[in-house]
Amino acid sequence: MKQLIIIISALFLFTCHSCTNSGKGEPTNLDIYLLIGQSNMAGRAPITDVVCDTLEGVFLFRNDSTNIVWEKATNPLNRYSTIGKNIQVQKLGLGYSFAKNMAEPNSTIGLVVNARGGTSVKSWGPARTYYDEAVRRAKEAMKWGKLKGILWHQGETDAASRDSYLAYLQAMINSLRQDLGNDSIPVVIGEIYPKTTNEQQFNKLIHEVPKLIPHTRVVSADSTAAFDGVHFDTASQLLLGERYANAMRELQTTQ
Repeated sequence: MKQLIIIISALFLFTCHSCTNSGKGEPTNLDIYLLIGQSNMAGRAPITDVVCDTLEGVFLFRNDSTNIVWEKATNPLNRYSTIGKNIQVQKLGLGYSFAKNMAEPNSTIGLVVNARGGTSVKSWGPARTYYDEAVRRAKEAMKWGKLKGILWHQGETDAASRDSYLAYLQAMINSLRQDLGNDSIPVVIGEIYPKTTNEQQFNKLIHEVPKLIPHTRVVSADSTAAFDGVHFDTASQLLLGERYANAMRELQTTQ
C-alpha cells in the first residue's frame, strides 16, 4: 500500500509540471518554425493550468522511435529535442505563446523545437552537433510544409565574453539559410534577462544584428522578470512569445 501511494504521488507531481496529449494527427501544408537556443528557449518557467491546454492549429514535430511524426502541441514543447536535457527540466518556453499568436484559421503551424540549456553560440556553429540536428530535423519536418521562420534565444552563456558573438551568430544564420534552402528566411532573436551589466551590454550588442544580417529582428525583454535571475517566469515567457510573433509577422510582410 505504501508503495502504491508513492507511485501515485510521483505521477501527480509529474503531471503538475507537464501537459499530456495523446492526440495524433496527419497535418499537411504546415507553416513550419524552427526554435533553437539554450534554456530560455527550451523553457524553464512553471507550466501552470493556464498554459496546459492543447494549442489549436499547432503541431509539434516528434518523429521519434514510435514512428509518430507530428502530435498536437502541448507543453513542454522541447520534449522531443534530440539534444535536450532530461524531461524533468523541460517546462514553459516562449514557443507556446508564439505559436498561439501566430495561429490563424486558414493555416496550420508546425513547431520544430530543438534547444539545450547552457550552450554557447560556438557550440551551435556549422558542422557541430547542435547545428546539424537543427538542420536535420528541420529538413525532415519540411516534408510536411514550408519553413516560415527561425526563432533564436541564447546568450546567457556568452554575456561575459561577447567579443566574437556577432561573428559566430552571423555564420550560423548564413549557414542555416543556405542549408535550409532560403537565403532570406526570417530570423527573430530575443534579449536575455538583463540581470547585470554583462547581460545589459549583451542586449545592446545583439541590437546590431539587423544592421549586419538582413531579414532579422530583435525582441525586447523589457518588463520581464526572472524567477532565479536567469530564467524568465511564466508571465514573461508568454510576453516574449507574443513579441516574437509580432516581430515574425513584421519580417514576413516585408518579403
